[in-house]
Amino acid sequence: MNMLIYLIPVALALGGLGLAAFLWSLKSGQYDDLDGAAWRVLEDDDRPKS
Repeated sequence: MNMLIYLIPVALALGGLGLAAFLWSLKSGQYDDLDGAAWRVLEDDDRPKS
């Protein structure tokens, strides 16, 4: 039971850290263009230009 005194704050801190990282990624625009990456995969840019 004494171990819960340490584990609960650690779990809450890690959850808060994960939430902060997610909110930072939203704020920095990581999820703005979800379809662009899917279309870039299909483009064939590695063909020789001759």
